[in-house]
Amino acid sequence: MNLKIAGLNLDIIWKEKEENFALIEKELADIEADILLLPEMFATGFCMDAAEIADREEETLTWMKSFGRKKKAAVAGTAAVKVADKFYNRFYFVEPDGSTYDYDKRHLFTYSGEDRAYSPGSERTIVNYRGWRILLQTCYDLRFPVFSRNNDAYDAALYVANWPSTRVDAWTTLLKARAIENQAYVFGLNRIGTDGNGLHYPPSSFCFAADGADISNVNNNIVSAKLEFEPLEKYRTRFPFLGDADAFSLDET
Repeated sequence: MNLKIAGLNLDIIWKEKEENFALIEKELADIEADILLLPEMFATGFCMDAAEIADREEETLTWMKSFGRKKKAAVAGTAAVKVADKFYNRFYFVEPDGSTYDYDKRHLFTYSGEDRAYSPGSERTIVNYRGWRILLQTCYDLRFPVFSRNNDAYDAALYVANWPSTRVDAWTTLLKARAIENQAYVFGLNRIGTDGNGLHYPPSSFCFAADGADISNVNNNIVSAKLEFEPLEKYRTRFPFLGDADAFSLDET
């Protein structure tokens, strides 16, 4: 079936989880979609004070499950979490019935000190939802195409981010490149506004089809797209270049 994704261009309130939850519910109150997509660290902002902001009792996940049930939609986005003595930037994909997939961000942004505050993940996560195979990716992962290489493993990729204006051209260019090279839909959701570090984020969320076409629709702070499976299959059949890719394997440890 076709899949509708609606992403929220959110001006995240710095380190205020409950206020962000309330703001999201207000912004998405009248929005219907199969997937409601939220930015990276949507409950706190992209913050390196992991010990201060990280969930210890799955606060963000609990809210996502409740909101998903209410909206009858999947809810996806990342949160800072503590597991044992480590912190992770964890991407949750929560189905309407509460079933949950998660992915821990693999590539940590050393420029901001993320590698000192958080631990990296080691494996990709591909969600199977309503007949679609969906790859979960977070922000800086976008710069590393090998990790997102498509060996007929997924049909769409979701990238959620806090990607500032100083590098936003790279964000847009690489999103489009990932769609073309992997013959998959790529939905990239960035935050907006200004964060607690003074970094600015312009509206810069997009969905690209496998041929690189921008299929996103923008209405106020909502960016949406309808993913159609039949055109994707036809395009892959007509241009089966993924089968000509070089063969290699990676040690992901």
